[in-house]
Amino acid sequence: MDSPLWIYLIGYSAQFFYTGRSIIQWYLTEKKGRIESPALFWIFSIIGSSILFYYGWLRRDVTILIGEYLSYYIYMWNINAKGLYKKVPSMIPWIQGFIPVVVAVVIFFHRHEFLAGFIQNEFMPLWLMILGLSGQLVYKTRFIVQWLYCHKRGESLLPLPFWYFAFAGGVLLITYGIIRHDWVLVIGQVGIIPTIRNIMIGLRTKSA
Repeated sequence: MDSPLWIYLIGYSAQFFYTGRSIIQWYLTEKKGRIESPALFWIFSIIGSSILFYYGWLRRDVTILIGEYLSYYIYMWNINAKGLYKKVPSMIPWIQGFIPVVVAVVIFFHRHEFLAGFIQNEFMPLWLMILGLSGQLVYKTRFIVQWLYCHKRGESLLPLPFWYFAFAGGVLLITYGIIRHDWVLVIGQVGIIPTIRNIMIGLRTKSA
């Protein structure tokens, strides 16, 4: 499915933030010799997620919508764990938290149009949708693993299993993006390079 250039530009702007977070995190990890979880990683994540959700809506790609929806509140948790919400007006986290609820309500009241446009999509055969959803679920599971790991500790970290899921999900999403001719998704997975490097550093730190 091909789309107008302006839609792709929206997608690339989302990947700008996603790639930016990876570069910042990678740089700090290399500098300190251990896996870092910088605040900007989570700020860029929630910005990129919001933009990519809109891109997925324009592309009528339910796999992108589900993927971004799954990780949105975990981004918020990490931002809160970093103490960043204490530095902004209290209405900001409330607004951020309310946005996905509004989206869910809109989808519910327009569920027939949503099903027709996103699920019964002639450009999205069932097998391709399953591939995309599998990639998104594996890729976004890394944030669920990260949240479970960090919630007990009360701080925002990026444990080694996070990077295992990132690598496996990234490979699936690259495959899905190539088949669907979605180069926004393919280019967005440039983060697989720092992912591999984080796995190497994490394993080295673990064995030290």
